[in-house]
Amino acid sequence: MQIYLPIAEMPVSVLLILGLGAAVGFISGLFGIGGGFLMTPLLIFLGIPPAVAVATQSAQIVASSTTSVLGALRRGALDFRLGGILVLGGFVGSALGVWFFAAARRAGQLDLVIVVSYVTLFTVVGSLMMKESVREFWLKRKGMAPKPRRNGGKHPPFLGWPLRMRFYRSKLYASVIPIIGLALFVGFAGALLGIGGGFIVVPALLYVFRVPTGVVVGTSQFQIVCTTLVALVLHAVANQAVDIVLAILLILGGVFGAQFGARAGRNLRAELFRFLLAILLLAVGLRFALELMIKPEEPFSITVQEQRS
Repeated sequence: MQIYLPIAEMPVSVLLILGLGAAVGFISGLFGIGGGFLMTPLLIFLGIPPAVAVATQSAQIVASSTTSVLGALRRGALDFRLGGILVLGGFVGSALGVWFFAAARRAGQLDLVIVVSYVTLFTVVGSLMMKESVREFWLKRKGMAPKPRRNGGKHPPFLGWPLRMRFYRSKLYASVIPIIGLALFVGFAGALLGIGGGFIVVPALLYVFRVPTGVVVGTSQFQIVCTTLVALVLHAVANQAVDIVLAILLILGGVFGAQFGARAGRNLRAELFRFLLAILLLAVGLRFALELMIKPEEPFSITVQEQRS
């Protein structure tokens, strides 16, 4: 069964979009990430214009992440204080990201910016996570205990910067400056690429700030819901790129899949959690890298530029 997308200006299979939404929603609930880093590329590969895919995907991220946040609230696995700091920085980053998105679109370079950004971010973050995961597996196989994630008072110097705050649920006492900096970057990347930013927030909270795995997922999802909602509104108002029909289909599938993903994630070991997420990031980054190397079928494209008076 096909349905026409008014903003994307193309027909799509309803069952295919619902299935994609459910699958990505499951992964979102499993890993505590928005899922946009998977859904946006999938929509682009289906032929949906990148600008529409990026903007519309924000609606699905908000819906699927909201269900995961509610689940984290019931389990008491959400640090509101840490999440609030991430949200404040994310608001500013989202506004900057939407502005840059519009500027790149006017210049006709949006597609290139999106692809290069995906390759860079996914390769760097995925490689770092893979390195850490393989090291832990190797040490366990050798019968050696991995180094504790919290090492007797030894922390990165930036955690001791001014404006320190204690986050009791996350067992963290650190400066809010690097946390706000992380949130700014995540909000910017999220608005520009149509992602929740969880694939950046989760590794950062795990490896840099040493937040317990059980708290990371719920807190990440809380930040994703708030900042992505702002990006969604800004995209709809400033860029008119949100396809409501596509958004509804993605939301229906995503909310369904996120519930099952959240349940499965509770039974996932921490080291396996990080290993699987690393593989996921590297696979998507590789797929985009191939896009840069493969010769396109249509070397030239024609677009209509607005006439400036």
